[in-house]
Amino acid sequence: MKKLFEKYFTDIWNVPNVLTMLRMALIPVFVALFAAGRAKAALVVFIIASLTDMLDGQIARRYNLITNFGKLMDPLADKLMVCTALICQGVAGVIPWWAIIVVMGKELLMVLGGVFMLKNGVVVYSNMLGKVAMCAFVAALVLSFFHAEFAALGFQLDTIILYLAVALTILAFLDYGRAAIKTLKEKKAA
Repeated sequence: MKKLFEKYFTDIWNVPNVLTMLRMALIPVFVALFAAGRAKAALVVFIIASLTDMLDGQIARRYNLITNFGKLMDPLADKLMVCTALICQGVAGVIPWWAIIVVMGKELLMVLGGVFMLKNGVVVYSNMLGKVAMCAFVAALVLSFFHAEFAALGFQLDTIILYLAVALTILAFLDYGRAAIKTLKEKKAA
């Protein structure tokens, strides 16, 4: 355990990692605003958090600031923010609970799988399908803050994007599973 801590939690102070930590710190701010009935202010916090996600990855790649901490915590921060927003919108009656349960189940299995892979010396990286699914969820969540407006127009764009995001997240999960099995087989063979 000490080796894992030293590997992932040393030399963490760079701009991308601070942005990841900021994103995690914004989660309770989002919840507090949402719970206080300030949904549009919560939306602004959600958008800022989403922008830090894009920014930290670009900075890390451009300036070679990719760290083990960032590889581990960046996807976790994304999952926590998206799941928190999903639950808040579920409580508000905007997003159906079945979709939240599918996503939360997938995320729980991804975290457990990631821990298993980490114990086997493998860090699971985001793949393109996973990134597309995350972008679709962010779009669906942003649009969900305008659910009533879409309902008044008779065209639930937010719901359509949400269903697309759920389908993409299931496909991404299957792809991660396939890649994990392949990696473990290759590692065992080597």
